[in-house]
Amino acid sequence: MSRDAIDDRGPLEAVERILNRGGDADEVLRQVVDVLHERTGNWVAIAFDSHVRASAGGERPEHHQRHPIVWQGQAIAELWTSAGADPALCARVALIVSPYCLP
Repeated sequence: MSRDAIDDRGPLEAVERILNRGGDADEVLRQVVDVLHERTGNWVAIAFDSHVRASAGGERPEHHQRHPIVWQGQAIAELWTSAGADPALCARVALIVSPYCLP
């Protein structure tokens, strides 16, 4: 297992614990954004129609990644992160938070 895979397990496991506890969708998304920021040091946000609903890490950086959050084949939101964030981790998080992003 690579060092990157070991390092990414912490943030992913923390996100999975939040999702397993469940709760109000907005609160769950805020907790996910906060824990990703705390565990990775990256700026993180979840946006709906380009309007940020939850963010952590200060101002949105000029250059950032956008990861689609898809439900039943339709993009319903985006996970935005600092340009240096791990794309594989972000793609996985975007996938598992999708039920909390339903309209």
